[in-house]
Amino acid sequence: MHNTIPEQSDLSVAASINYLTADNTLFTLTKGQMLTVQVNDETYTGVYLHCSFPHTNSRIYISIRTKENKEIGIIKSLDEDFPKETVKLLEEQIKIRYFAPEITKILTIKEEFGYSYWDTETNAGNCRFTVRAGGGNVKLVADHKLLIIDVYGNRFVISNIKELSDKEYRLLEMYI
Repeated sequence: MHNTIPEQSDLSVAASINYLTADNTLFTLTKGQMLTVQVNDETYTGVYLHCSFPHTNSRIYISIRTKENKEIGIIKSLDEDFPKETVKLLEEQIKIRYFAPEITKILTIKEEFGYSYWDTETNAGNCRFTVRAGGGNVKLVADHKLLIIDVYGNRFVISNIKELSDKEYRLLEMYI
């Protein structure tokens, strides 16, 4: 006897999504600066935002999740429904969650024993970090935008690899 799980249609999945709007949702910060959301009559503390398209458009399809990663609902667009104060609060939360210094200059990249050691200048100052080889730790996330994730999970971006000098591009070439 086989147990089968009925497949949900795309339409039934879309219908089950809880869209959050200004009419059914209130965002606030706790005294400890944790984001809280009240949806209808239920309150969730310590929620975070997960952008569906963080590198191309972080203003649309934003999932609001509990610390246990349970989705509470989705905001279709920050530009449609919410008051300016709420939009500002959510923008700040997105900026914190997706903080990634922009690499403005690559000084050196040295490789040794499956790791690469980067010495860079960023918009947050000089930065040295280590990247594990393989595993997609250096990847194109948009046409010319590169995301680099170091061994500690810190993220760095190069907004446009076409703007790198020839020397910088040669240092980076083997990782792209």
